[in-house]
Amino acid sequence: MAHKKAGGSTSNGRDSTAKRRGVKRFGGQAVNAGEILIRQKGYWYRPGDNTHVGKDWTIHSNVDGTIFFTQKRMLKFNGKREKCTFVHVKPV
Repeated sequence: MAHKKAGGSTSNGRDSTAKRRGVKRFGGQAVNAGEILIRQKGYWYRPGDNTHVGKDWTIHSNVDGTIFFTQKRMLKFNGKREKCTFVHVKPV
């Protein structure tokens, strides 16, 4: 007769909560001052006109206006030239 083992706990029963990162306002949308535009980990998007970046790389609006994006080829931190996307807010 085969011996059955007692049931134990599993070691993979945990998961981290989602961080809710990503673009929160898209091009052409109206934004208010202080509103979160993009939540990101790292420098995927760069702050442009009338925006600022927080210590966790979150980009906020400085003024009320309309959001728009531009791309520019520039030297990145690793020494390579790549396209960078800038986030701007056009004041009302």
